[in-house]
Amino acid sequence: MSSLGTTLGKRPAAAAAAVAALALVAGCGGGGDSVTGGSKKDGEVVITMGMYGVMGYKESGLLERYEKENPGVTIKAEIAGDEQTYYTALQTRLAAGNGLKDIQGIEIGRAKEVTETQAAKFADFSGVKGTDHFLPWKQSQITAGDGKVLGLGTDSGPMAVCYRKDYFRQAGLPTDREAVGRLWAGDWKKYVEVGRTFKKDFKGGKVAYMDSASGLFNAMVYGYPQQYYDENGGLIYAKNPVVKDAWNLAADSADGGLSARLRQFQPGWDPGLANGTFATAVCPAWMLSHISQKAGPKNAGKWDVASAPKGANWGGSFLGVVEKSPVKEEAKKLVAWLTAPEQQAYIFKKLGNFPSSRAALGTDEVKNLTSRYFSGAPIGRIFGMAAQEIPDKQVLGRKDGTIKDTFSQGLTLVEQGTARDKAWQTTSKRIEKAVG
Repeated sequence: MSSLGTTLGKRPAAAAAAVAALALVAGCGGGGDSVTGGSKKDGEVVITMGMYGVMGYKESGLLERYEKENPGVTIKAEIAGDEQTYYTALQTRLAAGNGLKDIQGIEIGRAKEVTETQAAKFADFSGVKGTDHFLPWKQSQITAGDGKVLGLGTDSGPMAVCYRKDYFRQAGLPTDREAVGRLWAGDWKKYVEVGRTFKKDFKGGKVAYMDSASGLFNAMVYGYPQQYYDENGGLIYAKNPVVKDAWNLAADSADGGLSARLRQFQPGWDPGLANGTFATAVCPAWMLSHISQKAGPKNAGKWDVASAPKGANWGGSFLGVVEKSPVKEEAKKLVAWLTAPEQQAYIFKKLGNFPSSRAALGTDEVKNLTSRYFSGAPIGRIFGMAAQEIPDKQVLGRKDGTIKDTFSQGLTLVEQGTARDKAWQTTSKRIEKAVG
């Protein structure tokens, strides 16, 4: 799972995240001289894992299966719900050289910073047998300048649009997923136009068309090779037309009252799913599991999935192994197994996290998968087609995740009534301060 569900906006939330991060560090530093918490003694191996969100390994039962198939191995996984809190704690632990886990999850928005500043802290996966099955662009994202590969890919984030069929029906719009996809095919502006029609014609009470303007913004910018940085590491967001066009269209949706003003993975979004307060959400594959869990059984069959206007990749993670882990080789073996094609296909079937393994994508298990919760949607086919539209290369920068979060905060300001130009200026100042 690859959400940067963060709390950079209001000071109380940021302070809470900081306190939580410090608590995680204090709680996991332990006593003694352990670097990671892992151990190997008398034939018994303990491997620790640090993850966030719903990466799927614990939820799917894969960790238990690995333990059963490898007697003497015990896996202890700690999972943070919020990626920013997790990453703040990880940075602190890396700096201290203690309190780490043997295996650490790395979100795509942090990959560039990790490869440029923390490469010495992670083990090298280059040359590891059986790891040549990934999509070519996936592993390049976690490869340092000297060729050191700091981890193996978990999922990827091809994009679609999740929508409420019942709400579309009440607005006089098509409900068939193929017809819905044709409404906005090829242009995100058409998606916003459909929203204007929805707002005008919906007869079912107070329901917003989309959850947040920032979801639309992310979907647009991640459909292009460059977003915030150029290939030389220079900031280009201010002059990149892709970013400015996405900002303006997202602001148009906010100004037009199309948004429920519920930022994804922030307080209020989960209740919004449960209570049905919005009709659509831009959804990478990994988001389906979260929506089904939080919207709950009462909304099963009300949601469906349609192709997005344009292809994009939003999210995707990696598993890295700490260089000084006392069980480094055992941990690397576990990572290779967890990210193998068979396990990637299994997690997609169980949770919806879309594979980053080229070999997994070619299996019938992935291609033919449907989702009962999402009205039988052929999610294997929909996300498989979307994956083919992902740019072959995405230029990452050190603070991609931070910049993404800051733009989401800026669009929240617009949703709350701040003029878009003023919100842009505020966002730019925050970015310049954050990236130094």
